Amino acid sequence: MAPHGALRNLTLALGAAVVVLGSLLVIAWKLYFRGTEPRASWDSWWERELRELRERHPADGTPLHQAGPRSRPALSRCPQAEWKQVLVLGLDGAGKSSVLHYLCSQKARTHIPPTLGFNSAQLHIDGLEMDLLEVGGSQNLRDYWPLYLSDAHVLVFVVDSVDRSRLLTARQELHALLAEEPRLPLVVLANKQDKSGALSTEELQEELALHLLSGQRELFLLPTSATWASLSTATSILHVKKLLVTLLSQP
Repeated sequence: MAPHGALRNLTLALGAAVVVLGSLLVIAWKLYFRGTEPRASWDSWWERELRELRERHPADGTPLHQAGPRSRPALSRCPQAEWKQVLVLGLDGAGKSSVLHYLCSQKARTHIPPTLGFNSAQLHIDGLEMDLLEVGGSQNLRDYWPLYLSDAHVLVFVVDSVDRSRLLTARQELHALLAEEPRLPLVVLANKQDKSGALSTEELQEELALHLLSGQRELFLLPTSATWASLSTATSILHVKKLLVTLLSQP
């Protein structure tokens, strides 16, 4: 008969093995049924985006990648197209991801998750290859914003027209950026114009102190509603696409 201590150790070892096996089975079960879970995790969202990308026409602009701020996606280049980059910034919750989606696709989306690091997308229009890079707007990610300015041809800054409490923060962040690139063309989007209580473009021009910017910079302020229902309205995000093509087509 085995000693009492050895028997106890054997029992503990078997118990630990059962716990590990149970954990592995739970993980396997979740992975197997991952397609039925809510759009919560980064991995499931990224896999869905790749699946949508395969289903669309290659010429359509589509979100390609979401990752951390230290890594950047390798986007395929069209040899005949002229490459230009659009940098999309703004505070978290301003609607940057929605802007990016509806710039590239007219497919309705019921939920667009917040950006964890950055999103990137490509558009091919009339021989112009446009890379749109969105960097997240949470406080810890704003430190990375200046790192992407040097490659940008146009800066798009998205503002939540309803979020009056953070307009001063948006103003400070925007002016700090522009001080580093005094000639970079700027397109400010007064987003969420479809919401009740949204500030007008005239009010936002004053709140963001856009009149203080250098006259040497190309500056545009557009009212936008980055939703599928607003694609045919005066605040359609499609007007932004036309403006970007015009700006980036200039010699």
